[in-house]
Amino acid sequence: MPPLNNQPSCCAISFQIDDSLETILDQHRQWDCPGLVDTLKLCQRVLPMPRTHAPYSPEFRRQMVDLVRAGRDPADLAREFEPTGQSIRTWVAQADRTEGRRTELTPGLAAAERDELIRLRRENKQLRLERDILSKATAWFARETGTLPSGSSGS
Repeated sequence: MPPLNNQPSCCAISFQIDDSLETILDQHRQWDCPGLVDTLKLCQRVLPMPRTHAPYSPEFRRQMVDLVRAGRDPADLAREFEPTGQSIRTWVAQADRTEGRRTELTPGLAAAERDELIRLRRENKQLRLERDILSKATAWFARETGTLPSGSSGS
C-alpha cells in the first residue's frame, strides 16, 4: 500500500535511518588499529542515551511524603505516579531528617543543631591548623635567633 500524501511511511523512515547509520558505521570500520578494539564493529545499532527526567517540584515531593506518612506504600505511589519507590523513600527520609524525626546521623539533633555542629567542627579544625602553624613558626624563629620565646608556662 503506497503512503498517503507522498510522505514516507514509518517503515520507510526506519529503513532510511538504518541505511544512513550503516554508511556511517562503514566509514568508521575502514580504519584498523592493532591493539585497539573498534567498538563500532561490535554493535550494529547505536544505542540511545537513557532518558532523563526534570527534577520533581518541592510541592510534589511534599505531597508524596505526606501520602507515605498517611499510610500509603511508596511502591503503590510509584505505580500510580511517575517517581520510583526508592525516590519516594529517599524523600521521606530526607524530610524526616530535616524535621528532626530521623536520628540516624546524629541522635537527638535537629537540622539546625546538626548544621551548627558541622560549622563548629569545621571552625575547630581551622583553629587547630592555625595553632600548629604558629607553634612551628615560633620554634623556627627561636632556632634562628638563638633565644627561647618568653612564655608564661616556662617550659
